[in-house]
Amino acid sequence: MNRISAFTSRNIKELLRDPLSYIFCLGFPILMLMIMSVVNSSIPPESGMTVFRIDNLSGGIAMFGQTFIMLFTALTVSKDRSGSFLVRMYATPMTSSDFTGGYILPMLLIALAQAVITFAASFVISLITGVSLSPAGMLLSLLTLIPSAVLFIGFGLLFGTLFNDKAAPGLCSIIISLGSFLGNVFFDADHTGGIMLTICRCTPFYYCTKTARSAMALDFSAENFVIPIVIVICSAAVIGFIATFAFRAKMRADLS
Repeated sequence: MNRISAFTSRNIKELLRDPLSYIFCLGFPILMLMIMSVVNSSIPPESGMTVFRIDNLSGGIAMFGQTFIMLFTALTVSKDRSGSFLVRMYATPMTSSDFTGGYILPMLLIALAQAVITFAASFVISLITGVSLSPAGMLLSLLTLIPSAVLFIGFGLLFGTLFNDKAAPGLCSIIISLGSFLGNVFFDADHTGGIMLTICRCTPFYYCTKTARSAMALDFSAENFVIPIVIVICSAAVIGFIATFAFRAKMRADLS
């Protein structure tokens, strides 16, 4: 456990030294909240479109922000692999579990901090716009975002393990695009229906947003919360297992 703590501390320091982590992990979600809230104020009430209303928007933006955590996870792992850092670390008593835990834990802490800041900004916007946000709903939504954070961190660990620091960001950008579009963040797939909704339901991103929004609304029905959260947890477990297995296999290959 001490080895994981030490490696976690090192990775947190690496993130804090990078100014881009502040821009994308913390500043960008707040900027998106502000822009989409301005867009929402321009939408006529009779249109019935509420996807950009702050009570619906906050959960989606919190999920979307996690895609950038994935990007920084992939960059951190791929840069460590491309240099001599991990080669030197392999000579220490650290195991593959120590390495993966040391990568996942700091990113999870950053993801939680990002979600807290996103919901705090959402609460301020709700006071300005007159839309009520439940503190209990925000807290529960924060908790439901943990499995989705593990999912995206798992993607980042997987890409960082399999690809170098030039290819990994490009693959992450694909997931970022899919997460924002198929994750039901910037359009209402449920009201759109048809093949678009079917495609969204075939990805875990749709359910990540759905659970966050349902928790915010204190809606714990089977259709809107229970089934989606189970899908997200299972998806996170599968991707996490694949990522840790790939890292362990890559570590053994490098040592042989």
